[in-house]
Amino acid sequence: MTMDADELATLTADPIQVLGMSFYFDSLTKARGREQGINVYEFYGLGRAGTLGDVDASTVFEVFNFFDPSLIEFLWTNAKTKADPVATAAEHLQAAYDFADHTFGSVDLGVLANFAEAARRVIDAQPAGVCPLVDGYRQYPAPSDPVHGAYLGTILLRELRGGVHIHAVNEVGLDAVAACYLHGPEIFALHGYKDENAPEVTEELKDKRLRAEELTNAAVASAFAVLSDAQRESLAEGSIAMFNALSDPVPVAG
Repeated sequence: MTMDADELATLTADPIQVLGMSFYFDSLTKARGREQGINVYEFYGLGRAGTLGDVDASTVFEVFNFFDPSLIEFLWTNAKTKADPVATAAEHLQAAYDFADHTFGSVDLGVLANFAEAARRVIDAQPAGVCPLVDGYRQYPAPSDPVHGAYLGTILLRELRGGVHIHAVNEVGLDAVAACYLHGPEIFALHGYKDENAPEVTEELKDKRLRAEELTNAAVASAFAVLSDAQRESLAEGSIAMFNALSDPVPVAG
């Protein structure tokens, strides 16, 4: 049975979320960050937001959205005194490729190539300015290596979902702090918030979060509508195969 765009958006939501962030705090990434003179958290901040260029902190706060401002100060403003954000962003992407090379060796190259092609089809169809971090990563050329191309695809699709989720949260009138807290207390702490920042969880907040998730999924499904039936199957197959490889990583041969 053919998978439609709505089903694909639901199926890939969690795998893409996990895949696209899995290199952030990997040991290889930590080592490459140390080579830049920064720790892995600073490497994350400069590496991800640096795709936008040497922007001001308010721009970073806007695209990260669910982070406490004090953490942006640490991850971006202070980190910029140690390393150039544009150069660091390029290094951060190389760290992603290193991670892919050490993880997806058991995944068929054809599956990865087809996933990369389908992901790029989705991203190339996106208008500029809607999801700034998508635009930031889109500046880098599509790799000819299917392993790298597929993993860049997961990063781009993760940023796409994150970007439209910000719009959805704003549309339903859900405060970003509350949205972060409802995502999970561990995420709330990771994003720099303290216990005293926690909102009172009401049914209204829960309903708004549910509606925001529905709008997010609908926006992603709309983006997936550009894919053919075969491309939707490729996106599903590739995301599941790569996600499964995370629990049993195999280096790419050669």
